[in-house]
Amino acid sequence: MTAADWRLDDTDVPTLHPSGDWTALDLGDAARRLATKSGSAQRLDVSELGRVDTAGALALLRSMPTGADIDCGPREDLRRLIDLVRPALEKEAPAKQGLEGWTGFFDRFGRQVVQFGGDAYDMLEFAGRLVVALGRTVVHPRRLRLTPLVAMMQDAGINALPIVFIMTFFIGAVIALVGTNLLTTLGVEVFTVQLVGVAVLREFGVVIAAILLSGRSASSFAAQIGSMRMNQETDAMQVMGVDRFDALVIPRVLAALLMMPLMTFCADIGGIAGGLLVSWATIDISPVFFVQRTLETVSITHFWVGMSKAPFLALVIASAGCRHGLMVGGDVQSLGRNVTSAVVQSVFMVIMFDAIFAVLFMVLDL
Repeated sequence: MTAADWRLDDTDVPTLHPSGDWTALDLGDAARRLATKSGSAQRLDVSELGRVDTAGALALLRSMPTGADIDCGPREDLRRLIDLVRPALEKEAPAKQGLEGWTGFFDRFGRQVVQFGGDAYDMLEFAGRLVVALGRTVVHPRRLRLTPLVAMMQDAGINALPIVFIMTFFIGAVIALVGTNLLTTLGVEVFTVQLVGVAVLREFGVVIAAILLSGRSASSFAAQIGSMRMNQETDAMQVMGVDRFDALVIPRVLAALLMMPLMTFCADIGGIAGGLLVSWATIDISPVFFVQRTLETVSITHFWVGMSKAPFLALVIASAGCRHGLMVGGDVQSLGRNVTSAVVQSVFMVIMFDAIFAVLFMVLDL
């Protein structure tokens, strides 16, 4: 073990010559003395450098100009250590008051815009790869893995039916209760039947089912694929020649596409049942009359409008979950961040596209 030391040649190209072991145990006051010369060296000579760790690499990096490309020569260990500790010096400085504070604000805003553009590009790239994978599966059905598909259908769809029914049951009950209180003052409480039917069949059934699918399945897809990424299982699949989209993404997307219409239908039944019960209890509309008036006054078009949204919303939700799962890095923090992002993004997309569909159907007079 040799104590760390250094010398600086003040030539045309100031060169720093570190010597000895630049480790946390051997640095001594070399780092403190070198800090007074921060940014003075333009070149690094590592011919006399002994052992080095992150503490020594950080001290050497601070002696060089910010952003300088350090030539480590044959010392690959030093190069890796510098690459490891360099981000510690490149952390964003805290925002300051006055003009500098505004500059920092615009800098952060610009970074967010650039990041948003990058996310949009990654989303389009994933969508393109998904379309190609789906087309390849249609052309070659043998590529489809039936066992994962059936397992995902049960997990994402069948197991979710009870909670979907219960949620929409209470949503339908609330709609009927609010409608009853409002329409009774106008003397037309019988129109509560139409209100419940149109609201549940056209909007609330499919939206509640999509939000529950986002909370249950998008997070589950992201966590499952993300944990495989952390355990390097996806890398092993790639080495074995297994396509990750065929093995991980396609079964989940198809399961969501197949189960979402069933969940929407269950949600419609639950919402109408909730409205029927409240109408029967508050304004004494019998179940037989409620069902008969629903069939007579609520057009079947409202049902098909709601069902037409289901496959598209399922595709958006499953894609968000799988994409964020494939974005997980090798740490738990990345897993948690991407699972949260998958749920937030899928719920946001559900609400946004539902609004787009509402405007589109209004223009088409449906």
